[in-house]
Amino acid sequence: MPVEPAPRTKVLWMARLEYRFHAWRERRARARGNRPSVSAYPGYGGEDWVRVLGRVLIVPPVRTRGGGEYASVRGWRSFASVPVGYAQVTVTVDGVQHEVVADRGGVIDTVLPARLAPGWQPITMSVEGSEPFETRVFVVGSDVRFGVISDVDDTVMVTALPRPLIAAWNSFVLDEHARQPVPGMAVLLERLVRDHTGAPVVYLSTGAWNVAPTLQRFLRRHLFPPGALLLTDWGPTHDRWFRSGREHKQENLRRLAREFPDVKWMLLGDDGQHDDALYTAFTSEFPDHVTAVAIRQLSPAEAVLAGGRTAVNDHAAAGVPWVSASDGAGLLDQLTDVGVIPRG
Repeated sequence: MPVEPAPRTKVLWMARLEYRFHAWRERRARARGNRPSVSAYPGYGGEDWVRVLGRVLIVPPVRTRGGGEYASVRGWRSFASVPVGYAQVTVTVDGVQHEVVADRGGVIDTVLPARLAPGWQPITMSVEGSEPFETRVFVVGSDVRFGVISDVDDTVMVTALPRPLIAAWNSFVLDEHARQPVPGMAVLLERLVRDHTGAPVVYLSTGAWNVAPTLQRFLRRHLFPPGALLLTDWGPTHDRWFRSGREHKQENLRRLAREFPDVKWMLLGDDGQHDDALYTAFTSEFPDHVTAVAIRQLSPAEAVLAGGRTAVNDHAAAGVPWVSASDGAGLLDQLTDVGVIPRG
């Protein structure tokens, strides 16, 4: 009996066009004498492995007029860099070199073997003989039982991201120093980390990797605890026009549950971007992996900009403490009331 050939995967023409466009931009940048470099982002790991994250880019030269980190930086600069697809990158972990290949968008997201002590540990990346770029990975000790997963947009940073025009303004036009933190959230996260020595912090967002440097500076400037960044690569795939931010969050939540079976996560989000529904589904599927859920309630004006609320009315199936408030101070008080955070 003849065997029918497997159906050929349909590649969306827009994805091909995007790759050709970036390849054309790369050729032009190289012709001007520019060379690729690696933007390495904070990752995480376990006792014998690390998840390494970064992106290969050709970054246009920036003319600075002084001011250092606190100089005016417009959001569009984050998107002016040229991604270099399928670049070969040398990653050095604890003196051992590994050769990895970026994806077609220049993104590096790979797991490498390593035996590192718990806590923040340095690694380096380089491409085409460039100077090594150093970043860090947070190694979770085998005795750690608590961790924090936090959304970014409208949870730690006021962005009103879901509305396309507002998103474009925040991403491309607004000076990054004009972005405001959600009141009290830095104190809440710092308290959670302080009460649980060795706890990992993961910032899980639907934001693009382009804004990772901006996000790192924002978190540092507003005294949020350092943590791994899990962002996404906007743009078309083989079967859809744009990547699904919801699937990105869902997949990484499940992945963290598998990678750290003994860790119970404190989940932080807001009621304007499907976090409530995602966390409800996750806690129902993995009830032993969640300590509590804290949802920031958007103000009426923020809810309008965010396209409404997506709150779930019934959290009984989750079986974990579930609190909500308009800012970090309110969430801290409620988490204290239900016994998740000790008093004092």
